[in-house]
Amino acid sequence: MAVLKTFLYLVVYPGLLFLFVYATFVEWFDRKVYARLQNRMGPTHTGRAGILQPIADFVKLMAKEDVVPDLADKKLFSALPVVGLAIVITAGLLLPVWHIDPAVSGPISFPGDVIVLLYLLSLPTLVLFLAGWSSTNAFSIIGGTRTLTMLFGYEVPLFLAVLSPAVLAGSWRLAEIAAFYRAHPLLILPNLIGFGVALVAVQAKLERTPFDIPHAETEIVGGTFTEYSGKKLAFFRLMADIELVVSAGLLATVFLGGFGGGFIFAFVQFILKTLAVVFLLSTLRAVTGRIRVDQVVTFAWKWLAPLAVLQLLIVILIKGFAL
Repeated sequence: MAVLKTFLYLVVYPGLLFLFVYATFVEWFDRKVYARLQNRMGPTHTGRAGILQPIADFVKLMAKEDVVPDLADKKLFSALPVVGLAIVITAGLLLPVWHIDPAVSGPISFPGDVIVLLYLLSLPTLVLFLAGWSSTNAFSIIGGTRTLTMLFGYEVPLFLAVLSPAVLAGSWRLAEIAAFYRAHPLLILPNLIGFGVALVAVQAKLERTPFDIPHAETEIVGGTFTEYSGKKLAFFRLMADIELVVSAGLLATVFLGGFGGGFIFAFVQFILKTLAVVFLLSTLRAVTGRIRVDQVVTFAWKWLAPLAVLQLLIVILIKGFAL
């Protein structure tokens, strides 16, 4: 039974199969919300209300010619899409979605898993930088450099914002953090500043408007992805979709009480809470315009970092004097 449970966890839910299906659905949801906020329709034709459009796009890219530039580092250029996809899938397995035991949410659950998850979510940025650099295209190199530059802006605020709820919960284990806030729902309120900081930082991590500078089509063609096509581009797009799901799942776990109350109820909560986070990210994407890369770093250190420190201070005071 333990072997079967582990197999289902790794392959079916929340493993590869579920992450692929749900990530494509979240892409459709994001595109529909973004379009409606701009008075457009979004995907409409492939499947009911265009729900199968992301899968159709993935299949179409998989069938396209896979071109590798002559001057590129061919081994690195070809390996990076697979490496990036493997990283975000591994990160998805750490989300505490199985709550049979509040302290043990699945085969991959251990003290400090919140740190590991944050670390894994940092690696795709390095993958994108290396992807741009290895292609040797000028536009790709600029895009990759912008990706790495933004990392120095949003990463520290994101870590501080996400770890503040862990400090208040007194645990570095995702399942225990979520269980703490389900038992003390009022303590979610002091973390609202951190939630706002984390939301903006995740938007920057995912390179979504207004932080889409690394692949600004009007400036550098396609940025990091200028030379990518076919299967490799399909893997990168799937990586971005799964990273969106995992990031939304992380915020829902540490700020919104996670997913508990039995397997079915936990699954429903996971869907609803992650979609709520994606809705907020889509809204932020729709109401803002692209800014410069130097403005990203300035904004992160002038506003996000101080707010994240303030959040941490609030949490320390509550833990020291009220708990």
